[in-house]
Amino acid sequence: MSPFSSPLLVGFDMLEESLRRLSRGSDGYPPYNIERLRGATTDGERLRITLAVAGFSETDLDILTEERHLIIRGRQSERPETDYLYRGIAARQFQRVFLLADGLEVKAAHLRNGLLSIDLARPEQIAIVQKINISVAD
Repeated sequence: MSPFSSPLLVGFDMLEESLRRLSRGSDGYPPYNIERLRGATTDGERLRITLAVAGFSETDLDILTEERHLIIRGRQSERPETDYLYRGIAARQFQRVFLLADGLEVKAAHLRNGLLSIDLARPEQIAIVQKINISVAD
């Protein structure tokens, strides 16, 4: 029985599918950090995801968002003109997927010294209370 099958969790079936999607194919490569950025800001919460992508150039990397998923792909192309005497570093591909919370937006991405940093922000949310009128039908 799924934890999302409770009758109190209305409309969370997409979240369950997202969690299933995230759990598949996670081999731990590339390693990453997620940090909360601190500082004087009125922008709300700020986060940074940093992935270790040594050997990848900006043309080897793709970052996209799709339905609250942040998808990072890396693909190194083989260099057929290279004549290796020994090859200990393989050209490798990866895909890393993060599920983004509601309101979290990708602000920027930077590649420096083999580290890909992706900055995220969640603007301050204003609590909205809405009264729902009830219509009576006789």
